[in-house]
Order: sequence, then structure tokens, then C-alpha cells
Amino acid sequence: MKLIVAIIQPHRLDAARQALTGIGIEGMTVTEVRGYGRQKGHTEIYRGAEYQISFIPKLKLEVAVADSRLDDAIQTLGTAARTGKIGDGKIFVLDLEQALRVRTGETGDGAL
Repeated sequence: MKLIVAIIQPHRLDAARQALTGIGIEGMTVTEVRGYGRQKGHTEIYRGAEYQISFIPKLKLEVAVADSRLDDAIQTLGTAARTGKIGDGKIFVLDLEQALRVRTGETGDGAL
């Protein structure tokens, strides 16, 4: 099993969720986060004063998938989150050693 951690732009969340649901991957955890990468923040003007915003609002998606579904999930998520502009985000893949569905006691891929 793998854990996919994706940092995406907030307005791409619905597209990412629908795309993953469309290929049969259900279940996702979403967290509001702030950060920056190559875009290094941006400048905003408020009441005539210019402010440097260093941390950009993003969403962190966490999706657990079976090894056999990993490539499809990454490709689908990458396509759904892409706008073609700087700041689209990143996708990370981590090994997931164990999963347990609390309600039923199922473990492994069955718990996903």
C-alpha cells in the first residue's frame, strides 16, 4: 500500500476529488496548509500599502491506495490538479505499512 500526499491549489480540489472518484478511488483527507515553493509568495496591496505574502494557501490531500492503483491515481491526480502555471503543487508517495478499518477490523488493502 502507498500513501499519496499531494499539495494542490485550493480551487482544484473538486476536480481532483471527482477525478479520483471517477477511477474508483474513494476516501481522502484534506487539510488547509500554507507554504511556498519556487513562486516564493506574492505581493498584495491593502489600503495603499504593499505587503509581501510569503506563504501561499494550499490544500494537502492524503489518499491511501493499493500498490496496483498507484500509477493510475498519480496520473489522474496530476492531470486534475494541473493548471500549467507555477504553483500547481507537488505529489509525494510514501510507503504505507499497515491500515486498519476501525469499525470492522479489516486490515491491509481491505481497509482501504
